[in-house]
Amino acid sequence: MKNYSDLQFNFGGQRLVGQKKARDYLSRIIHSERISHAYLFSGPPGTGKTAAALAFAELLNGISNLTDLSEQKFSKKSSWFTHPDIHVFIPIISSAVREKNVEKELRPRLEMLRDDPYEIIDFSRRPSLDDESSKNLQAFYPIEYFHEYIGKVTRLKPNEGRKTVVILTNIETMRKEAANAFLKMLEEPSEDLIFLLTTNSMDALLPTIISRCQHIQLAPLQINTIQQALIEHDNVQEQDAEYLARISGGNYALVRFFDIQSIKERRREIVEFLRNAYIQDAVGIIETAKNWHNGQNIEGQIALLNVMETFLRDLLVYRDTQQQSLIINSDQLEIIKNFCSKLEHARLEDMITHLNRCRPLIYQYVQPKLIFTVLAFRFSRLMRDLEPAISEQESWQHLPAFLE
Repeated sequence: MKNYSDLQFNFGGQRLVGQKKARDYLSRIIHSERISHAYLFSGPPGTGKTAAALAFAELLNGISNLTDLSEQKFSKKSSWFTHPDIHVFIPIISSAVREKNVEKELRPRLEMLRDDPYEIIDFSRRPSLDDESSKNLQAFYPIEYFHEYIGKVTRLKPNEGRKTVVILTNIETMRKEAANAFLKMLEEPSEDLIFLLTTNSMDALLPTIISRCQHIQLAPLQINTIQQALIEHDNVQEQDAEYLARISGGNYALVRFFDIQSIKERRREIVEFLRNAYIQDAVGIIETAKNWHNGQNIEGQIALLNVMETFLRDLLVYRDTQQQSLIINSDQLEIIKNFCSKLEHARLEDMITHLNRCRPLIYQYVQPKLIFTVLAFRFSRLMRDLEPAISEQESWQHLPAFLE
């Protein structure tokens, strides 16, 4: 059995997307043989945190899969999924724990992750595997989940590998009791146990958990990186890949599931939304906001904002340069020209700023119909080169209108 320091490999091979800095750092950790008991992978959604953790887990136990080890492999298993010493957990819905269906609920999702390390498998963003439900489910790490499932595997000795590896994704969803229980595990780890954790939000974690982990930070993916990955791994045509990459918001895992035709339909709705905002068509604004609230899950609503931002940036670029070649939505040139000629003093930069403030609110489960309605109010003023009627410091003053 080779020492880690003797292994020659390209971490993640060709399957991991971007993240050269993080991949190089993980490679150095393997070669140094100074393996910590806990690693925390952080970064924006869809940047490859889980994929990197899976590749690292395989390397620790000598599996040639996400990273090609060829004759250097020291495991006969084909992937992390079949290895007895690698255990993957994701936030779970409370009914699965209550009804003792955790393994039944997890297995089909982990099978999907086995086939594609960038697959969306969490319950909150993919509540059903059978249909495209528009409703997001609340999934987290309840204390019973730790006691009955996670805690048990942390007490196992390595069976055929060098390390018992426990992967916990999206640990920012831990409730207080679960976080305290996990902290005890981190404080008293066994010699051959390694935790690989992922989070979208470092701010939501207990400082005591962060301090006991080595931090692996993944950067937002660049547009050209996502575009190339869509072409190479997802068989997307080059022109479509460029457009999808630009509206991805850096989320490669999600943008692969965007349908170009649906996006174009959403774009038509966005243009109508901007028109209604400008003419202050209250009925049109509220109807659109309700449709986006009821007809889209969180990812769909984020995609709407991404498409809207791309369209606003096209308006800004064309107004400043008059260069069609620089526009992403080139098939909307006439609409863009018409907007720029009639609203030449619109505060497009401020509109983009206000739009970008909406994403965190959606992830925090603020009602989308309220978010989109308020955004329309602000756009209406900004398109007229005016300050919003209600300042950022007094945003609560929007509420009376909603309660009438």
